[in-house]
Amino acid sequence: MPAVAAPAPARPETDGLLAFIAAAPSPYHAVAAAAEALRAAGFEEVRADEPFAGTGGRYLAAGGALVAWWRPDGAGPDAGFRIVGAHTDSPNLRVKPQPDVATAGWRQLGVDVYGGALVNSWLDRDLGLSGRVVVRGAAGPEVRLLKVDRPLLRVPQLAIHLDREVNERGVVLDRQTQLRPVWGLGDTSPDGFRRFVAAEVCVDPRDVLAWDVMAHDLTPPARLGADAELIAAARLDNLSSCWSGLRGLLRAVDGGGNGRDGSARVAVLALFDHEEVGSDTATGASGPLLESVLERIVLGAGGSRDDWHRALARSSCVSADMAHAVHPNYLDRYEPGHHVLPNRGPAVKVNVNQRYATDAPSSALFLDACERAGVPYQVYSHRSNLPCGSTIGPITATRLGIATVDVGNPQLSMHSARELAGGDDTEHLVGALEAYFSG
Repeated sequence: MPAVAAPAPARPETDGLLAFIAAAPSPYHAVAAAAEALRAAGFEEVRADEPFAGTGGRYLAAGGALVAWWRPDGAGPDAGFRIVGAHTDSPNLRVKPQPDVATAGWRQLGVDVYGGALVNSWLDRDLGLSGRVVVRGAAGPEVRLLKVDRPLLRVPQLAIHLDREVNERGVVLDRQTQLRPVWGLGDTSPDGFRRFVAAEVCVDPRDVLAWDVMAHDLTPPARLGADAELIAAARLDNLSSCWSGLRGLLRAVDGGGNGRDGSARVAVLALFDHEEVGSDTATGASGPLLESVLERIVLGAGGSRDDWHRALARSSCVSADMAHAVHPNYLDRYEPGHHVLPNRGPAVKVNVNQRYATDAPSSALFLDACERAGVPYQVYSHRSNLPCGSTIGPITATRLGIATVDVGNPQLSMHSARELAGGDDTEHLVGALEAYFSG
């Protein structure tokens, strides 16, 4: 008889991550899911036009971005900040403002490629739609979330009989003409998508004013491998880090590490949007959101401008974004001696040209947290003859002038519609960030 596979080990934080990813096909849904978890833990929402005074847990949601903080009772106005930053967005296909297209009897949607997507990974997948829709309300425009988890769209690949050299040449796609999803047959009216969206959010089509809507892969997150030691899911970059930061904050507060014991640090979670397109937006890391929130926390505690600068001098940031696991089929793309693997702990990411913000002191800060949490860690350095990507780390360090370290869990297939990572590393990073918040 064939051997029966042993049950997968319990990984509650990993299971939580997979549920979080399934609930968050868009940045707006990620913020909504994080806000729900914060409220359940006793955090209170504040609006940007309200004062930020008081102790305990607060959070501010702004579209696809969220900043949450815990200010302990014993914290003075010049208390330093322990910040964990991540981003809610992922590369994908986004629906154009006037998307309805009729081509040779097919109904199609016009889409744009958002971020540095591996566009071939979106071929031949059943796709749903998600995002936000602005509708006309009685008191003015209202934002409603849209989440359609049923097969709607598909970008069909050309049959090999019509492209015999594709396996030798590789798939080359024109983003304007060859990435349009099909979603039916027949002629289409110029407002077909608008009418579809209106029905989904239960309004008259005339009341749909605008949308930020994107496609998402419908394959659910899953454990993978002979021993179920890996996870496969969409948007691991960077919902994995968002979840780890959220859980690290909540565990630090619940465990009495940073807040309930009267310690003097303010724990901050900053989840930004638009990292994949450069962060230069109101809700991106280059915008004023985090800096404004931190300053208003100081002012809400009765602090002065000098207290604000003293608080920054006592602050630090962990920029959490996924790292490149070594690919067994492409070893020539990796720096020798810096191969990182899933399930071996988070990687500290180093780049001498400051594509990552890590330096020796900030690296030591995170390594100390790992050691206190009993978490393994690795070090990643990019190959010198390949261009290196960047993160919110250098942006945050530049805006705030604080010690910043870039870290991330290793993964393969980064920027694919479906990515691969280790099943243990969520537990590792949550533990490390809990220790960092707790100090």
